[in-house]
Amino acid sequence: MGRGRLRIYLGAAPGVGKTYAMLSEAHRRIERGTDVVVGFVEHHGRPRTEVMLHGLETVPRRALEHRGAAFTEMDVDAVLERAPAVALVDELAHTNVPGARNAKRWQDVEELLRAGIDVVSTVNIQHLESLGDVVESITGIRQRETVPDEVVRRADQIELVDMSPQALRRRMAHGNVYRPDKVDAALSHYFRPGNLTALRELALLWTADRVDEYLRQYRGEHGIRTTWQARERIVVGLTGGPEGRTLIRRAARLAEKGAGGEVLAVHIAASDGLKAVSPEESAVQRTLVEDLGGTFHHVIGEDVPSALLDFARGVNATQIVLGVSRRRAWQYVLGPGVSATVARESGPDLDVHIVTHDAAAKGRGLPVVRGARLGRARIAGGWLVGVLGPALLGLLLKTVVPDLGLANDMLLFLTLTVAGALLGGVLPALASAAVGCLVLNYYFTTPFHRFTVSDPKNIVAIVIFVGVAVSVASVVDLAARRTHQAARLRAESEILSFLAGSILRGENSLDALLERLRETFAMDSVALLERDGEAEPWSCAAAVGGTPAGRPEDADIGIPVGDDLALVLSGRALRAEDRRVLGAFAAQA
Repeated sequence: MGRGRLRIYLGAAPGVGKTYAMLSEAHRRIERGTDVVVGFVEHHGRPRTEVMLHGLETVPRRALEHRGAAFTEMDVDAVLERAPAVALVDELAHTNVPGARNAKRWQDVEELLRAGIDVVSTVNIQHLESLGDVVESITGIRQRETVPDEVVRRADQIELVDMSPQALRRRMAHGNVYRPDKVDAALSHYFRPGNLTALRELALLWTADRVDEYLRQYRGEHGIRTTWQARERIVVGLTGGPEGRTLIRRAARLAEKGAGGEVLAVHIAASDGLKAVSPEESAVQRTLVEDLGGTFHHVIGEDVPSALLDFARGVNATQIVLGVSRRRAWQYVLGPGVSATVARESGPDLDVHIVTHDAAAKGRGLPVVRGARLGRARIAGGWLVGVLGPALLGLLLKTVVPDLGLANDMLLFLTLTVAGALLGGVLPALASAAVGCLVLNYYFTTPFHRFTVSDPKNIVAIVIFVGVAVSVASVVDLAARRTHQAARLRAESEILSFLAGSILRGENSLDALLERLRETFAMDSVALLERDGEAEPWSCAAAVGGTPAGRPEDADIGIPVGDDLALVLSGRALRAEDRRVLGAFAAQA
């Protein structure tokens, strides 16, 4: 039997009518032939709510005694035995009386869901655990009964029940919420217009964030990559340089012009030689983003423009803000800059703003476009230097300075070999050595214009040239590999530091960790699967993004977290080096 579905009516404040809405839905479902029972509904003496309970089958409550007083709670065993299609369970955040089956009512609801029973429940915005401090600062009252945000977030449907502060106060004055003797005190304290307006704003903002989550999930499930401009969402690409502060402020000003604008600052941690980022500057930029109401993100990507665009499309961004490149003019010979590439490949659904700053053209910013350890432009340049370079150099030396001497000619050809290694790696360098050997033999050793050598000294010289060229090419390539490995480890340490910082800042819920993992590695979906034993089927404990894999073997990547837990990722394959970082995420999950 599959897991039941959870539907929650989220109230902006007590008395807005969430229980009434739940009971109205129950009557509609019964009219359609659905088997609905009342697991637990508290009418609080409200006449209209009592009327709505008429005609609904109610499962008898369980009687409990605590400190000499009699209480009643939902009888979970009785509901499970009745096995309805739908159970109504009011007040999801309620704390059960000691001696009940579970400590909290949301835990009772979890049991019903695991048994395949659909549940319709209610909760007010002030009972969400993450908003406890905010609600206390608004109302002056600390909520003792709370429900974890993750429980509400996992609901299949959330419907906001809202009412204007004026209408709710009129309902209070008419005695439709509290008894007449409590109305005046409630209106002058908790139900002041300012309190109700602030609670209403909290409910609207929290619900809007959940709508964004559902939208991202829908886009992921249907493979939608184009941007839907439902709200202004601005991504800021950061290099780690001080110009990032200018870009963040510019993005914040753009976000203020649109209703509900949001700023997401992202730093791409490249693993192919990107210079180290100052932790101090990164911390300053993170603080600035958060002070302006945005969020800071860290993503691993070897091809910086592609990683930035993938992130922007993944969060349904509408605009990207980038800085003018800090690279000097001559560096564009190696390939286009990141800003130019992003602007060219963004498509019609993403606006790209390129902002000038004080560090423009004063040093190297983001690297040239790279799709592998060395970019296509560099590899092509290496092969051009390795193959055409020796031939052109031979013609130049033969026509301009024919009497330079074999030793000096070899040094010039060796310089080309080193240049080929620096640009394209060891293969272009070996090609340069081979072509250079042939050109030296043909033009500069006797007999000329033949591939034979008459002087034994020249044979020795050519052999030494080839040996030195191959050795130099190998050393240069090894140095490049070492640099690549060091940069990769540095990028991993940045990501792990970012994860640790997220945990220290309180982002330690399972969904938050999975979302960090999804955005870090640009995956379509990430899920934590669990099972009760090796013979039992896998079930999804938590998931973000699109539809997750149902089994580790069905995912692109499956990492065991324990005997009965597995972290599964879908979207693309990852290299072996990335699994070290995944291991750290898995340990936290």
